[in-house]
Amino acid sequence: MAKAFNKSFTQQEAIDQESIALAMRVLKSGRLHRYNTLDDELSQVSLLEQEYALYQDAHYCLACASGGYALNIALRAAGLKSNEAVLTNMYTLAPVPGAIAGAGGHAIFIEVDNNLLLDLEDLANKAQSSGARFLLLSHMRGHIVDMENLMGVVEKYNLTLIEDCAHTMGAKWNNTRSGNFGLAGCFSTQTYKHINSGEGGLITTDDAEFMARCIMMSGSYMLYERHGAAPDPDAFKKIRLQTPNLSGRMDNLRAAILRPQINKLENNIRRWNERYALVEAKLRQVKNIVVPDRKAKEFYVGSSIQFRIPNVSKQQARNFIEDNRQLGVEVKWFGGDNPSGFTSNHKSWQYVERQQLDRSDRILSGLFDLRLPLTFSKQDCGLLADIIADCAEKVTTNLHE
Repeated sequence: MAKAFNKSFTQQEAIDQESIALAMRVLKSGRLHRYNTLDDELSQVSLLEQEYALYQDAHYCLACASGGYALNIALRAAGLKSNEAVLTNMYTLAPVPGAIAGAGGHAIFIEVDNNLLLDLEDLANKAQSSGARFLLLSHMRGHIVDMENLMGVVEKYNLTLIEDCAHTMGAKWNNTRSGNFGLAGCFSTQTYKHINSGEGGLITTDDAEFMARCIMMSGSYMLYERHGAAPDPDAFKKIRLQTPNLSGRMDNLRAAILRPQINKLENNIRRWNERYALVEAKLRQVKNIVVPDRKAKEFYVGSSIQFRIPNVSKQQARNFIEDNRQLGVEVKWFGGDNPSGFTSNHKSWQYVERQQLDRSDRILSGLFDLRLPLTFSKQDCGLLADIIADCAEKVTTNLHE
């Protein structure tokens, strides 16, 4: 039996001195509000928008108060109407159906396959039967579906695609960045994502009118010309008095914290993927543990890892989680009926009409999840993989009794 693990799964790396210095400059100025600037000065928020648009290779960018807010106003700006259907992954986190409900729509869940990817046949069937105009695609836990095939379905059924890239900032499919396939990409800068401002979000797009609507909704107070990566003023003329103010653009303090982190993102992706590869290799050697396969075209960000123990019972799953916890490893489970540790599934989202998703329910019943923060060394990752393997051997032995 491996020795116990003793590091926190919620401890992120410290904010570096460059971010702290920028944040201190904002605090000393007293100009925390997103539009509180002097003359032609660009705010920290505007500079962040410019810099992230450049990183993402997108024309426009809007910095928001949260990733969930970004999803919400993206749906609204795309033209979602009251009680209209939005297709989305069954396997996702609560902010996704929450954003759909918050924008006035109702979610239709799409099944996932054994590799945790959107089932494109189910997507096509439900797009046809529902007449839905929107697909909110969640690249859940960084797993990217075959985007060429998905775009074939999107084009056939004339779907408006919005990508939830909370777990795929910096990821690519066939050298195209996640977030650049549809109308918009929505990103999160919440503490456990790939850049950290505690809470925050970003929307990117190449569509000028869509971004103009997002900017107006974010609370421009008619100061839309002070945005850093915005369309020309002409894009606002028709819609500026027709668009509600749903104030939620990011503040200067959080933007200042984020800006230096963009330059470090590629190196951090390399570090995450080294840790992911180490844990993945060990878990693939364990009998009855199944790690999702990745396609050659997918460049992922391994900030967490998922694995399945097929045919595990609920009690065995709970025992597995507890055995790991006793040894210091925080494994999350997607098969529980009630939310736990930010992990939940469609059965607990009672504001959404209950849907029959038997195949995906079977997959999630044995699905486990593990964060890989950069505060863990590669040696740490080797130890926690050994602990999971030992605990899984105990569970899988019981599967055959």
